[in-house]
Amino acid sequence: MFQLDPRFNNDCTVIGRFKLSLLLLMNDANYPWFILVPREANIREIYQLSDQQQQQLTRESCQLSRALAATFNGDKINIASLGNIVEQLHIHHVVRYQNDPSWPAPIWGRHKALPYTAEEQRVVTQQLIHALDSHFVPAG
Repeated sequence: MFQLDPRFNNDCTVIGRFKLSLLLLMNDANYPWFILVPREANIREIYQLSDQQQQQLTRESCQLSRALAATFNGDKINIASLGNIVEQLHIHHVVRYQNDPSWPAPIWGRHKALPYTAEEQRVVTQQLIHALDSHFVPAG
């Protein structure tokens, strides 16, 4: 049975779900930063998903990326699966700007997280939800 790793609760908010994955917002206003987590138990790597699930994850990643590009108009979208600390398979999608605090370096460990205010989080979440299609189900 799938359970979201509890460490995500420390710095993320679940904003909804796709067919396969939960969509989380990282609580760091330095970057529009979202995470896809496939809702499959005991999965650490993409190759552990079935072929169909791998294709679905790719579709969801592309759908999210298109929505991020349309919503946040960044210079680049960084997509990564690390799992060095949280082993549960999750895919980071980070909108990058040439004037963001870490550009052009990776974001990990560069700057202290800047938490969203409740209003900022609501606005960012609603903007993205508006850009996603009917295959996305908002939390709530």
